[in-house]
Amino acid sequence: MSSGFFNLVLHTHLPYVLGHGRWPHGTDWLTEAVCECYVPILRAVTELKEEGIAAHVSFGITPVLAEQLADKRLAEELRFYIKEKREAARADVESFSREGLKNRAEAARFWLSFYAELENWYFDKFHGNLIPHLRNLQNEGLIEILTSGATHGYFPLLGSDSSIQAQIKEAVKSYEKHFGRKPRGIWLPECAYRPSYSWAPPVGENSQKPYLRKGVEEFLQEAGIEYFFIDSHLLKGGKALGTYVDRFPALRFLKEQEERGTKTIPESERSPYRLYWVGEAKEKKPAAVFTRDPVTTVLVWSGEHGYPGDGNYLDFHKKHYPGGLRYWKVTRVKSDLGEKEEYNLAAVEARLEENADHMVSLVTQQLKSFHEANKTSGVLSALYDTELFGHWWFEGPQFLKKLWRKFSQSSEVSLATAGQALELAPPVERISLPEGSWGEGGHHYIWLNEDTVWTWEKIYEAEKRYLELLKSAAPNPDLNRILTQLGRELLLLESSDWQFLISTFSARDYAEMRFAEHWEKFNRLAGMADKISTGGKLEEGEKNYLKDCEESDRLFTDFSVKSFWPLEYSVGGI
Repeated sequence: MSSGFFNLVLHTHLPYVLGHGRWPHGTDWLTEAVCECYVPILRAVTELKEEGIAAHVSFGITPVLAEQLADKRLAEELRFYIKEKREAARADVESFSREGLKNRAEAARFWLSFYAELENWYFDKFHGNLIPHLRNLQNEGLIEILTSGATHGYFPLLGSDSSIQAQIKEAVKSYEKHFGRKPRGIWLPECAYRPSYSWAPPVGENSQKPYLRKGVEEFLQEAGIEYFFIDSHLLKGGKALGTYVDRFPALRFLKEQEERGTKTIPESERSPYRLYWVGEAKEKKPAAVFTRDPVTTVLVWSGEHGYPGDGNYLDFHKKHYPGGLRYWKVTRVKSDLGEKEEYNLAAVEARLEENADHMVSLVTQQLKSFHEANKTSGVLSALYDTELFGHWWFEGPQFLKKLWRKFSQSSEVSLATAGQALELAPPVERISLPEGSWGEGGHHYIWLNEDTVWTWEKIYEAEKRYLELLKSAAPNPDLNRILTQLGRELLLLESSDWQFLISTFSARDYAEMRFAEHWEKFNRLAGMADKISTGGKLEEGEKNYLKDCEESDRLFTDFSVKSFWPLEYSVGGI
């Protein structure tokens, strides 16, 4: 028996940006992530496969991202993006060589090679679509693909059980379409969980009395989903680790506000290296819960204390214009942009080796200690946003490849996907969990604060209006078409990304614009639905507007209004 299992979980998500702008915010987010994160990581998994090594990584792909990765427009955007980057690198080689900047010229040649190889991997080896390759890797047992909320809606704050049901039902349908099977596991958006209790919307003009809501795990049971993930403070109590405050300075102010009124729950004896059952058995077995390991979290998440803060790695912030390529290293964590020194490719390899060795040693130590104390194998779940590897930390995919190779040679710790770990170290205890998330402070304030209240007021209004329309709708082809697109717009309105971007100030104007855009579409389409319901007919301009909405927001092509209504297994909610 090994000491335990290393369960690396990568949460891969971006909001719906195709057809909604390019630069500085929009499709460039997606093309950048594909180039710097998704392709390099899948390349590493594929190259290891050719060595006979299985990465056994749990790869979360949100449905809204899967829809974009499968969209033919992405290939067109990537050709444009890669061409721009290669032209910028070529120009930099010429200018740096002319100016006698030998090290920068060498780095520019690296960028030329990087984007040429990337173009080859994406268009030739992956045939211009990552989804079939992901599906094949899963079918071969090398990775396990997780689902999430359809558009990454923040479950604890959504105003109706119907909305959570729709987020999960559409997620399952999208997963089956892309990956040919039902999902076993889910990454709850923002790892946010809410148990069953009498709930009322926290904002808005609201005379509604609290009503009984289902716990998140009940929706998972109904959908046949076997497991989910939480942050360690939801399991053990204590202070939340937080996730984003190091990378988004605007959150420090919000964090201070939240902490003034937050009480820390005393820690329990529960272990993050055990799996637990959550929920009543009823007709179906309860869901299993994996807990984020608090020890390895800081090693990648923190730019100040973790591996990405090493002075030899490529600096994220300083870029060369025009072109936006990066030629400087971190140097010192707190050094300003003017103090950054030139990036030295030759210095990176040794640092990656040392960091990978350190991670393997630390994981092994934690699992050995658990095994010795409990006489059973533990599961260490390291949870990260995929974009940390390649975007924030450019060398991250190389680090992962080294990490997977080193663990494959370990006699003490085995690599395992979440599904494999569930089978090898199943839960034996059923527990209850408090409400919370993996955000700073452990609760909801990144997504619900004085700057985002207005978005929730509009979401609650839209949820209520949509359900009223569904309940009163008579069979009519035009009405069904409108209600179908209206459902897509509501799902997009519910995306947690808009509140996150507003709160972090990372793309506040874009988030507010996108939210307002989907709110406007929702209201205009709802008005058209009212018109048909009362015997009216659509004018030519209204028909064209509906067609334009279907074209710009064309995700979930097999969307069904039945995902929202009727509500299955109602416990009194709406």
